[in-house]
Amino acid sequence: MDLNLLKQKPFYLSDEQIAWVSEIRAGLNIQQKVGQLFCVLGDAETPEGLAELVENYSVGGVLFRPGPREEIRKKYASLDTRAKVPLMKASNLEEGGAGALTDGTYFASQLQVAAANDLECTRQFALNCAAEGRSVGINWTFSPVVDIDYNFRNPITNVRTFGSDPERVLENARVFVRTVQTHGVAASCKHFPGDGVDFRDQHLHPTYNNLSAEEWFATYGRIYETLIDEGLMSIMAGHIIQPNVIRAVNPAAAEADMLPGSQSKELLTGVLREKFGFNGVIITDATIMGGYTMTMPRSQAIPASIMAGCDMLCFGTNIREDVSYLLDALDSGLLTRERLDDAVTRVLALKAKLAENYPAAKVDAATEQRRCADRAVTLVKDTQKLIPVRRERYPRIRLVALGQDETYDGSMTEMAAGFLEEKGFTVERYDPFADDLHGTRDLPKDRLTLILCNLPAASNQTTVRISWCPKHALEIPRFVCEEPTAFISFANPYHLQDIPRVRTFINAYTATRAAITAALEKLLGQSAFTGVNPVDPFCGLEDAHL
Repeated sequence: MDLNLLKQKPFYLSDEQIAWVSEIRAGLNIQQKVGQLFCVLGDAETPEGLAELVENYSVGGVLFRPGPREEIRKKYASLDTRAKVPLMKASNLEEGGAGALTDGTYFASQLQVAAANDLECTRQFALNCAAEGRSVGINWTFSPVVDIDYNFRNPITNVRTFGSDPERVLENARVFVRTVQTHGVAASCKHFPGDGVDFRDQHLHPTYNNLSAEEWFATYGRIYETLIDEGLMSIMAGHIIQPNVIRAVNPAAAEADMLPGSQSKELLTGVLREKFGFNGVIITDATIMGGYTMTMPRSQAIPASIMAGCDMLCFGTNIREDVSYLLDALDSGLLTRERLDDAVTRVLALKAKLAENYPAAKVDAATEQRRCADRAVTLVKDTQKLIPVRRERYPRIRLVALGQDETYDGSMTEMAAGFLEEKGFTVERYDPFADDLHGTRDLPKDRLTLILCNLPAASNQTTVRISWCPKHALEIPRFVCEEPTAFISFANPYHLQDIPRVRTFINAYTATRAAITAALEKLLGQSAFTGVNPVDPFCGLEDAHL
C-alpha cells in the first residue's frame, strides 16, 4: 500500500503521522501484525487472558459490554499499560452513552431520533454518544446503523434504523457521523451491504439483500458512497449476501461466490474500495454469528475475509485459534503478506488519526433526551377521537403492560402509573390471570384501558410479535367497539399488525422515562403530537387504518 494514500481521506495524515505508522508497522513481528487485525470482546476473556491478548498477541482493539463508568475506564487504563500499540476502544453507541456505560444515558433509539424530524436532535444524540464514550476512552463506535427498514417483519433492524426512507436514513447518518468524528470517535456504519430487506436475522444464518443492482446502488449504495465522500472512517461488513450486486461487479460469479459482505471480494474490494474509493478501515460484524460461520470452514473464512478486503475481524469463537488460522494461511498462500500489511497499515492509520487532539463533546443529555422524546412521539391514529383524555370523562385508567416491564429507567408500569396518579387519575394495574371472561353490559363507562407495550427488537430472535396471555388472551383489546382503549408502543412501530382494530395508537419508539412521560402528556392533551412516521406503521394492512 502506498503510504501517500494516508494523506487522503478519511485519514489526512501528516508526514509525521505517516512516519509513525511506518515505524510501528516495521517493529511488529508477524504474529503481532496478525493480532492487530482483531477487535476482541473483553468480557469473553478472563482478565489474565485479555492481558495476554493485548501484551503478547498485540490485538488491535477491545470492546467491553456496558458496565459502570469507573469500571470500564479502569479496564481500559490497565490494558493501555500493556499495549505495545495504542488500542482501538470500541463500543456499540447506537442509543446514547448507555451503549457503553450502565450509568450512561439511554438517549433514544435511532428510529425515535428520526421521528423527531429535527437534525438538531440527531446532532445532540451524537454528541451524547461521543461525550460519554470519550469519558472512558472509547474512540470507535460501531454505529450508526444505516440499514433501511424496508421489511416490517425483519426482527433485528426495526427501531435500530433511521427508518424506511433512504433519504431520511442518509440525512440523519451524515449528521451523526460528522458529529462523532469531529469529537474524536470514529464512526463505523453498518451493516454493509445493508440489512432490512430480508425478514430474517443475520445473527442466526446468512441473510439476503435481494434488491436489483440498480435499486441497491440508488439506495444503500448511495448512502455508503455519500458518507465515504464525506470522510467516514470505518465500515462494518455484515453477514448479508447481495447476489445482484456481486453479479454486477463480476458477471462470471458462480454460486460459490455468493458470499456475505464480510467475505465477498466483489462487495468489499469491487464496490467499497474500487467503485466508492473507500480508503478507511473495514471490519467484519461479529464472526461468532451464524451468518458468518455457516458459509465455509472457519480456517478458510477468517483469511477469506482479509483477502476480500476486510482489515479487522470482530470478536471470535476462539481468538487464539483464529490467529493460528491467519498464520497458517500466510504459510499456505491463502493470505498474502501484501494484504496483511495493507490491513495493518489502515488499522495503524486509524489509530494515528484518533490520537489527534479533538475538542470535547458537550451536551446537556437529560434536557436533550426529553426534547427529542417530546418531538418524536407520533400519533398514528385516533379514529375514536379519544385524545385529549380528560379526567372528568375517564377518572379511572386500567394499565395493561405487554412485553418487558423493566426498562433502563425502571418499571414501565410504575412510571406510567405514577405520572397518571399525579394528574389525579385512579390507576388499576391489570393482571389477566386474576381475571375471567366476561360480557360487555357491565363495562365501566368512566374507565380508559391503556395498553403499554415494550417488545424491543433484539439479536438472536426470529420475530417481534405480541404474545398474549395463555388464559384466553384476556389482555387483548377485545371490546374496542364498547370500551375506550389506547395503545402506546415504546419499542416497535409495527404492532398494528397484531392489533389492527385498536382505534388509538401511539408510537413512542424507546422505553425511557422521557418517552413515557412525553407520550402520556400528549395523550392527556398537555402537548401536541409532532412526531413524523419514519416507517409505515400500518404495515400495508387495510384494516389497520380503521
